[in-house]
Amino acid sequence: MVYLPPLRHPRVTWGAWSTDFSARVHTMGVVNRTPDSFWDGGATYALERAVGAVVAAAEAGADWVDVGGAPFSPDALAVGPEEEADRVVPVLVGARAWTDVVLSVDTVRPEVAHRALEAGALVVNDTSGLRDPELADVVAGADAALVVTHSLAAPGTHLRRPRYDDVVDEVKAFLADRVQLACDRGVAEDRIVLDPGHDLNKNTRHSLELTRRLPEIADLGLPLLAAVSNKDFVGESTGLGKPDRLVPSVAAASACVLGGARVLRMHDVAASVATARMLEAVLGLREPTGLRHNLE
Repeated sequence: MVYLPPLRHPRVTWGAWSTDFSARVHTMGVVNRTPDSFWDGGATYALERAVGAVVAAAEAGADWVDVGGAPFSPDALAVGPEEEADRVVPVLVGARAWTDVVLSVDTVRPEVAHRALEAGALVVNDTSGLRDPELADVVAGADAALVVTHSLAAPGTHLRRPRYDDVVDEVKAFLADRVQLACDRGVAEDRIVLDPGHDLNKNTRHSLELTRRLPEIADLGLPLLAAVSNKDFVGESTGLGKPDRLVPSVAAASACVLGGARVLRMHDVAASVATARMLEAVLGLREPTGLRHNLE
């Protein structure tokens, strides 16, 4: 079944960037400038490697590149706000000299977001669900865009054995509440993207249920971001380790697009971009690049 989400603001202009979320599936690349990244183990920690990774993602077709300077896992060493900003700001400045790709900063801290936006970021990807409402103030003041994510636990803490009466209903209600909070603090509604938070304070069954019922969350009317790349629910569903999760990650991302997601946050940009173009064709959002098969 083809599901096309009822977007309230399909065509948006954020700064110099414009798009139509009703007509395209977007890819967000990921660059972690941390020495203990769960994905690459610190391969892009050196500044020149991090900048190069942003540029490479843009050249591979990424619409956005998300730059982070603090590990997400509660088991990793904590990083203070000054150190986090000192990691991401030079990457943003360096990358901006080479590419005009949309840059986002993956942070839950207002002070880091402020410095990142001054350095050229256009989007703040907040995985805490606006636990600190001042983050919305920073975004509003810079006329930037905001990714609001469902997450129950405070940043850097575990939520053991999370329980939901209905995970989809509760995620949807949480996101609706946070959208209202962001708007009340001055963020324009057409600059908000929603992330249901696969794996964040959720077990594998929760994440699978979110994926199956994603249209219910897409019905909120704002663009959905799906961050499913190499997540634990992908590994537990397939029995595959992190180096072998590309194919099931693409499958999970595809299921999310068919459920209404319009932004895919993926580690393998080339695979994500090719998948996005194919899904656009399946959904009738674009024409094939060529028509010769059985027509000649």
